[in-house]
Amino acid sequence: MKTFFKVLLGLIIVGAIGYTMYFLYQKSQVKPVIYETDSPKVIDIIKKTTATGSVVPRKEIEIKPVVSGIIDELFVQEGEMIKKGDLIARIKIIPNMINVNNAKSRIEVAKINLKEAKQNYERQLSLLEKGVIAKADFESYETAYKNALEELETAKETLELIQEGQTKNSGGKTNTLVRSTIDGMILDIPVEIGYQVIEANNFNAGTTIANIADMGKMVFEGNIDETEVGKIKEGMPLILVIGAIEDVEFEAQLEHISPKGEEVNGAVQFEIKADVKLQEDQFIRSGYSANANIVLDKADSVLAIAEGLLQFENDTVFVEVETAPQVFEKRIIKTGLSDGINIEVIDGLSMEDKIKKQ
Repeated sequence: MKTFFKVLLGLIIVGAIGYTMYFLYQKSQVKPVIYETDSPKVIDIIKKTTATGSVVPRKEIEIKPVVSGIIDELFVQEGEMIKKGDLIARIKIIPNMINVNNAKSRIEVAKINLKEAKQNYERQLSLLEKGVIAKADFESYETAYKNALEELETAKETLELIQEGQTKNSGGKTNTLVRSTIDGMILDIPVEIGYQVIEANNFNAGTTIANIADMGKMVFEGNIDETEVGKIKEGMPLILVIGAIEDVEFEAQLEHISPKGEEVNGAVQFEIKADVKLQEDQFIRSGYSANANIVLDKADSVLAIAEGLLQFENDTVFVEVETAPQVFEKRIIKTGLSDGINIEVIDGLSMEDKIKKQ
C-alpha cells in the first residue's frame, strides 16, 4: 500500500512539472497578427466649414411713442400677430404745468386782442356803410379781426394738445394711441400698465413699447474665423442646424460677408449673414442659436475610403491592399476631395479591394 501511494505522488509531481513546461512553452509562442480590412464605398463627400450664430428676423422694429406720459392700457400680448395700424397701447398724458400755464396765458392774451380787433372792425364797418371811409381802408381792420379769431382758436387747440394729446378738430386721430407700423408678430413688450414712457426726440431715443418682427423672413447672423473667411463667397449654399429643433436641417444662402473683422477672445471674427429658407411646418423663434455649415466643395456618388487608411512616403500616397489572406501589398492611389473623415479615390482602387487598417 505504501508503495502505491509513493508511485501516485511521483506521477502527480511529474504531471505538474510537465503541465507547467507546456504552459510556459505556449506563452512563449508569438501569436500571428491578424489585420482587419476595410473596403471602398460610394458616398457623397462634402467639404465644409462651420460658422456659429443665431437666427433672427430680417425686419424687426421698435415701436416708440410720439408723446410722453403713462401707459394707460395695453391691447396686445407677446406672440400675438398684428396688422399695420392695429392698436398697441394707450398713453395717458401728464401735462407739464409750466406749458399749461403758458397756454392758458396765450388764450387770455388772444381774447384781449380779439376784443380790441372786434371793436375796431365794428367801428370801421359802420363808417364804411356810411361812406366815410374807402373799402381799401376797411379791409385791413377786417383782416386783423380774422387773425385775432384764428389766434384764439389756435391757442385753445394748443391747450387741448398739452392736456389731452388731441384736439376736437383732429377727426379722431390722437397721439395718445400707439399703433403698429408693420404687419408681424409681437416679440416683446418691455413695459406694463402704469409705466412712464418718453417720446422719441433729438436728445432721447424714447421708450420702446413693443418689438415687432416679420417672422416669415429670417436670416442667420453668425461669425466665421479669419482662417476660413477667404474660402467663402456670397451666394454659397449653407446647411443650417438649429440646436432647439432636432433632426431638421434648413437650407440657406450666404448673402453678406463683413469687410471688417472684430477680435473675439483673441481671434479675429468676420460677421456673415444668410437668407434662411423656411419650411412650412416649422416655426423658428427669434434668437435660436444655430450652426451654419458652409459648403466649400461637393462630390456626389464617388468612390471613397476612410482617410485613416492612407499611408504616406515622401510625396507618395498609398494603401496596403490584400492580395491573399493576410498578405498585403503597397498600391499607389490618386486622391481627390476630403471632408476630414472620408477621402475621394480617383484612381488605383475598386469596390472589391480590401485595404489593411492601421
